[in-house]
Amino acid sequence: MATSQKLTDHFLTCTICTEVFDNPCTLACNHTFCRKCVISYTKTKPEAISAKSLLCPFCSKMTKVSEPGRPVEEWADDVKPSFVIQGLLDSFGPGSKDTTNCRYCKEEGETTLATSWCSVCDDALCERCVRMHNRNPSSRHHDVVGMSPEVKVRRRRQGVMCKDHKDEVIKLMCKDCKKAVCQTCCIIYHRNCRCVVEIESEIPTMKSELEKNKHNLLERCAEIKALVDKQKTTSKEESKHYLQMESDIKSATNKVIDMLKQKEKKLLSELKEMSDKHLGQLKADIKSGEMSVQVYQQQAELIDQALQSECDMDVYEMYRGCEAGDVDAVTDVKERGRIARTVFRQDTGQLSRALDDLQLGEIDVQYESVLDMKATPMLHNTINATVGDIEEAYLVDITVVVVNGVDTVVVTDALNKSVKSFYTSNNKVFHCKLSLGDTPWGITRLKHNQVAVTLSDTSQIVTVEVNPDLVLLSTITTSKQYSGITSLTPSTLAAGSESPPCVDILDMTGHVMRSISPLHNGNNILQAPLFLCTTSKGNILVSDLKSKCAVCLTPGGDVVFTYSPTGATALERPAGITATSTGDILVTDSSLERVIHLTESGTFVRNILTSQDGIEGPWGLCLDRSGYMYVCMSNVVTVFSLH
Repeated sequence: MATSQKLTDHFLTCTICTEVFDNPCTLACNHTFCRKCVISYTKTKPEAISAKSLLCPFCSKMTKVSEPGRPVEEWADDVKPSFVIQGLLDSFGPGSKDTTNCRYCKEEGETTLATSWCSVCDDALCERCVRMHNRNPSSRHHDVVGMSPEVKVRRRRQGVMCKDHKDEVIKLMCKDCKKAVCQTCCIIYHRNCRCVVEIESEIPTMKSELEKNKHNLLERCAEIKALVDKQKTTSKEESKHYLQMESDIKSATNKVIDMLKQKEKKLLSELKEMSDKHLGQLKADIKSGEMSVQVYQQQAELIDQALQSECDMDVYEMYRGCEAGDVDAVTDVKERGRIARTVFRQDTGQLSRALDDLQLGEIDVQYESVLDMKATPMLHNTINATVGDIEEAYLVDITVVVVNGVDTVVVTDALNKSVKSFYTSNNKVFHCKLSLGDTPWGITRLKHNQVAVTLSDTSQIVTVEVNPDLVLLSTITTSKQYSGITSLTPSTLAAGSESPPCVDILDMTGHVMRSISPLHNGNNILQAPLFLCTTSKGNILVSDLKSKCAVCLTPGGDVVFTYSPTGATALERPAGITATSTGDILVTDSSLERVIHLTESGTFVRNILTSQDGIEGPWGLCLDRSGYMYVCMSNVVTVFSLH
């Protein structure tokens, strides 16, 4: 009984009337109140009435009603309580009577086993109270039966009394109003309803539905349990993964520290060599000087003795010796190449820049794909790329950069020889244009908020900072003219060349570290690699315009697959190419005006976009983190959702 009382006090009490729930309803915010209480509260709020919604007194969230045309008093009729609240009410609420002990004796503080049940009073009685019950004129005609398991079951199934008509048992159900009622309620309130049936006749159907619900709940429970188990396993694996990443970062840092220590050791060794040589020269000079001092002192003493001598010949000989240079015999001979001074020139500015540019690595976060590759693409937005231009635009390639949480679309415009960015902030669309003076083609995202762009008519690659406004950072001179480009690592790029046809792996200075020209039957597969992208596995996807194929290459130069079928699935003029985090591949065909979907292994799946979707001459395309696909079409960028 203590449990029942706690449940009643803490979980089955309406916070408005502070009584046990009477005909409860659970609103959209999952707060439960008596129907009459929430109706009374809603009536006092004009904003709820005008919104045709029930207003939660606790959190003020609105709950739309199914039939707002009905009187306000009936708005809560269709709002059902949660099955948890209803289950607690059925088990511990006012309708759940103790069938073990006599209720009247209990009120007197006694515990007496019940032997009978009054279906009218809905109470359990002992033998003594039954006799008193039968003597009372108001209850002598009540239906009192002996207590048995069958009676308890029948009581639970048939003994629920109507709250409005206390002497009536609820036996009917109005299907139109979805409400259990007694006979009187049916006559008064539901006489115009079309379908009123006995509850007992609907029990098999209800049980069947409940069994289905139970089965579905158990299946869902099993699915969630399996998912939780999988996530637990994943959590352990990811913990190990992060520990390994931590170890890798420390290892990379230690390598740099070792390199710095080697540089320090070399500098200290050079310093010691110079120091020993210089100090040795200085010590030799000091010793030589000290010896000269002694010689000069001795000669001065000899001259002094001659001056003090009374013999003229001593003075004469000393004089002749000085004239002949015998006295000044010691001379200071300085060698050429002596070290004058050793200075350590420290370029703090260059050191600071080197530290800023030092790339130990980059943490690349791959989010679970929100793309539904089986979904029908829906047009989400259209970006006009000719804003501020006199000429029309000719959009070639595209990428999306996240700057301070804002998705910024960056495109190359070959006709206007510029790079453009578009972004939305505070529901306003902004754009920026960076003129390059030459024809840009391919674009790829570098670290953070930087992109690299190829200038197809010159042997140059420029890097641009996206703030989201555009700022030119640097110009890299290359040995070839490149079109397609993609970032492999923070310090390496892959770029496609038509002359000679190849894909080169470059460092950030433009130096070619490896050139890839895969052969098939003696012929180079690549002829015009105009569009490139990097897969989640680090491979290079190439869309080749002349050979009419899509190729997947490893950075080492191996061919993973070549997509060049014939027939309805063939590529006529392949252009933009991109890949999802799950490995799916998308390729545009500018001649056939479509976007095709390939598997990770290069197998055709379907035409995901066609001219019927408004696709006209598509070129570059890309995907963002939110599940949107961006397609370049001459003057505009069309944005499709794949959710």
